[in-house]
Amino acid sequence: MNKLNVGFSKANVNPPLGIGVSGYYIPRFAKGFLDDLEVRTLAFSSADKKILMISLPVCLISKEKCLEYAGIIEEKTGVPKENIFISATHTHNGGLLEVTDAFEADETLINSYSELMGSRVVDSAVMALSDLAPAKMGYITGYAPERVAYIRRYKMKDGSTLTCPPINDPNIDYPIGELDQRVHILRFDRENKKSVVLVNYGLHADTINGEMLSSDWPHWMYKTIDAALDGVESIFFNGAEGDVGSTHVFPEGGDMNDTEISFDNEMKSPGMARFVGRAIAGTVLQVYDKVHYIDVDSIDIIRKTVSVSANVPSPEDLPLAKKYKELHESGRDNEIPYTAMQLTTVVAEALRMCNMENSPKEIQLDITGVRIGDVAFVGIPGEPFTEIGVEIKKADGYKMIMPCGLTNDYAGYFPVKEAFDEGGYEARTSKYKGDVAEKIIEGGKAVLKELLKG
Repeated sequence: MNKLNVGFSKANVNPPLGIGVSGYYIPRFAKGFLDDLEVRTLAFSSADKKILMISLPVCLISKEKCLEYAGIIEEKTGVPKENIFISATHTHNGGLLEVTDAFEADETLINSYSELMGSRVVDSAVMALSDLAPAKMGYITGYAPERVAYIRRYKMKDGSTLTCPPINDPNIDYPIGELDQRVHILRFDRENKKSVVLVNYGLHADTINGEMLSSDWPHWMYKTIDAALDGVESIFFNGAEGDVGSTHVFPEGGDMNDTEISFDNEMKSPGMARFVGRAIAGTVLQVYDKVHYIDVDSIDIIRKTVSVSANVPSPEDLPLAKKYKELHESGRDNEIPYTAMQLTTVVAEALRMCNMENSPKEIQLDITGVRIGDVAFVGIPGEPFTEIGVEIKKADGYKMIMPCGLTNDYAGYFPVKEAFDEGGYEARTSKYKGDVAEKIIEGGKAVLKELLKG
């Protein structure tokens, strides 16, 4: 018997101009808007339990900030903070919520925006709960078209590994890994209210660059779905996107239409965001009418902590790391003997080493599981590689499993074991040792198993 109620809301969370733009290791400060940024929230209730799932148009959000916002929501609504799932879409053109050591920024603006975001997140939660209505849920999987996503780590012919190598570099040999092109879709048809479609797909929201604020390609996905489907709202939760970007390293045909090559060797522009967002929306539109409806008799949410070995730097590595950190923070990147994505890699690696000089040997990570009937979400507190998501999806007992990165914390990249031997941006900047993927997969499957017990 179906016992599901669903509510939806959205609220504007545009940052102030001049705020630091999150996403790279170069200073960027907001000069205008390409589109409005919105927090989107789903509320679920069944019997006496309520769960909130919140999608934020930011690059990342810390555990401390998630707990702060969840605590206020609990005070205002009575929904326990443990029942709140906050996930970043990972737009690289959103405002900072906290001061970062990547570059100097106006702390007053950042603190002001953090307070504004908290206020709007609470408003969105209140509105979603007041919007609850009986609903039936359908699920289906579509497949993203070609030219939308690519594994962004490559084995080079000289034996090295590069993340985002230069376009048309003759030394590129092959991508390392396989894409998961599944676009998981939930449809909620609600009594006397708009339907809601939830989309889960693993791809960096990093297609624009520059200093204009934007939700990146999810904006165009929302815009296209909401316009094409009368009486429908949409919400996005990013998947296992740690090693997935939108750049074709050997562009052909119309690949370069309305785009350009950015400072980090990737295809980026507002036109690229439009293309990717419309393509994913097209996938949704292709299958929306063919969802399989199932009854939801209960919902649940739990968290499980996993312990992962920290990638503490050796004393021999620290002098060079400190030198690069000093050069970077004094605006002298030109004195570091690298360019483009390799420069980004060594700077990020140096910051990681310096920040972890006195780190404990173990890091605790929270995995969040949500069950809506026979469908489940696994919230991962960072950027998991595609293979992690694929393995978690293999767990038994569910009609559909949706890994969601950047959830309830941002704890960095979670590469697969082989990546630590191969190198590349994600592995060299990761705070963890080579067993992190295995620990995340085990934790995710444990959460899913626990949820089945009810």
